[in-house]
Amino acid sequence: MAASAQQAMIEQAVASVAAQLERQIDNEINKLDNLGEDDLDAIRKQRLAEMRKRQEKSKEWIAKGHGEYNELLSEKEFFETSKGEEKMICHFYRENWACKVMDKHLGIIAKKHLETKIVKINAEKSPYLTEKLKIWMLPTLALIKNGKVEDYVVGFDPVGGKDDFETEVLEDRLAKSEIIDMDYARHRPQQTQASKSVRKGGFQKTESDEDSDFD
Repeated sequence: MAASAQQAMIEQAVASVAAQLERQIDNEINKLDNLGEDDLDAIRKQRLAEMRKRQEKSKEWIAKGHGEYNELLSEKEFFETSKGEEKMICHFYRENWACKVMDKHLGIIAKKHLETKIVKINAEKSPYLTEKLKIWMLPTLALIKNGKVEDYVVGFDPVGGKDDFETEVLEDRLAKSEIIDMDYARHRPQQTQASKSVRKGGFQKTESDEDSDFD
C-alpha cells in the first residue's frame, strides 16, 4: 500500500510539472500570435543590433590573435597574454603523444570559439608556472578568467579516459566551466564535416611518445 501511494504521488507530481510546462508553452505561443507589426520590427532591430555587436567583438578578438592556436614562448609572455584576456585556455604540454592529441582538438576549438584565447606553453620550460599552478600531469588545460585560473582539465579522464575522444566531448567539458560559449559557436558559419572533429587515427605514435605524467 505504501509503495502504491508513493507511486501515485510521483505520478501526480510529474503530471503537475507537465501541465505547468504546457501552460508556459501555450502562453509563449499566444504571445507570438498576438505580436503586431511594431513588435516584430522591434525584434528585428534588436537582433540586428546584437549581430552588429557580435561582429564588432569578433573583429576585436581576431585583432588580439583569437581564432588561432599559438604557443607562448616564455613565462613572461604567459603573464602578459593572460592579463589582457577575459577568457583564456592554456595547454601545458610536453612533446608526447597525449599532448599531440590535445593540440589537434584545441586547434579546431580555437577556430570555432573566437571568444576565448587558446594557447599552449611547454611545461618543462616553465618551471615557475608549473609549480605555482600545481601542474602535475600532462596534458593539463588551465582555464583562466580575467587573469585567474578558475579550473583545470587534467589528462583525458574528463573526456572519457581515452585518446580517441571526439572534439565535441572536450568542447562540452570546456563549456561546463563557462570558458567557451556554445551560443557563440552556434552563430558561427558551419564548418565542413571533415574539420568538425578529430577522432582516433589522426596521428601515428612514435617510440618517443611517453606517459602523460609530468616528472
